[in-house]
Amino acid sequence: MLDERDLNYIIKAHRESLDPKKTTRYWDEKTPYGMHPIWCAMSLLHETSSPEDLRKDGSQALLYHDILEDTQFPLPPWLSNRVIGFVKDMTFESSEQEWKEIWTRPKEIILLKLYDKTSNLMDGIWMQSGKRKEYGEKVSRLCSYVMREYGELNITRIARAII
Repeated sequence: MLDERDLNYIIKAHRESLDPKKTTRYWDEKTPYGMHPIWCAMSLLHETSSPEDLRKDGSQALLYHDILEDTQFPLPPWLSNRVIGFVKDMTFESSEQEWKEIWTRPKEIILLKLYDKTSNLMDGIWMQSGKRKEYGEKVSRLCSYVMREYGELNITRIARAII
């Protein structure tokens, strides 16, 4: 599924970002940013009720999902066309565009975005209460969609617990 070269690539890409603010997580400015995509990918791999091909390709897409937005690194040549498509479908110019257009993307992308947004909410202690409430409402909407399409998953349980 994921191998050492994927993990090394992600860690290096985020560590060497041209924007120093994108090398660490916002909440403490110490946690390496690479932990976010790694958490997302590993969480999907724990969805034992999900089809293996979705867990395999989706976890790889989650691992690389912020590369195009947050680093100067390209996607590596060893990724499959499906994974590249997933990453591109998860990439947006802005968060406003993302929340508006996510509903036009395939259901797999909406599922993958739930991992991304749940992780953000988990370390979103920096968000002021109004922003956190709004973000939680958006994550709740993603969660409801995913539950309709995929049923009860670990990520829906986690998301509901922290919203």
